[in-house]
Amino acid sequence: MTTPPRAVCRIVIADDHAIFRHGVASLLAREDDLQVVGEASDGDEAVACYRDLRPDVIVLDLVMPRLDGFEALLRIRHMDPDAKVIVLTTYDTEEDINRVLRAGAKAYLLKDVPAAELVRCIRDVNAGKMRIAQGVAAKLADRFTQVQLTVREVSVLSLVAEGLNNRAIGERLGISEGTVKVHVAHLFDKMGARSRTDLVAVAVRKGLVRRGSD
Repeated sequence: MTTPPRAVCRIVIADDHAIFRHGVASLLAREDDLQVVGEASDGDEAVACYRDLRPDVIVLDLVMPRLDGFEALLRIRHMDPDAKVIVLTTYDTEEDINRVLRAGAKAYLLKDVPAAELVRCIRDVNAGKMRIAQGVAAKLADRFTQVQLTVREVSVLSLVAEGLNNRAIGERLGISEGTVKVHVAHLFDKMGARSRTDLVAVAVRKGLVRRGSD
């Protein structure tokens, strides 16, 4: 008995780097059941491509000009709640991963993903499955198992990231320097940090403070 051919999955690729975008398109062109029907170089174009072409799957970068990938994801999902969006990016902070998945993306992959895994991911997402890269899944699991910070600890952490010492933090928050020291000690313990520099680095990696904060 002859196996029936797979239905063709129509794909849009959105990435502001033309060489990378064309490379992915060339890779997918080798597959009989995958067809790139459109490309976008920024978030606005991604939304327009989705609106005009209604692809089965859209592969979306997070950082793009004019409109970033996250906002494009929100607009596409608002336009079509059943949209199948794969985020393919270099950014892997827990905050980025969490907000993208909460916004409805069906997969989160990093750009160093093997070609075969990207192809398999597109097929799985088109079939209604979710896919998360192994390293991304580990970060996501860590987010949900980590000890939660109190509101005061978050405030202290953000000021540590700004480079303030304990006395300055106390003055800013209206608490004693000794109380700040206690909060900082708790932060070291909860986040496994050995120094203030290490604390900020861990906080950035976990998406608790932005890179621009220090």
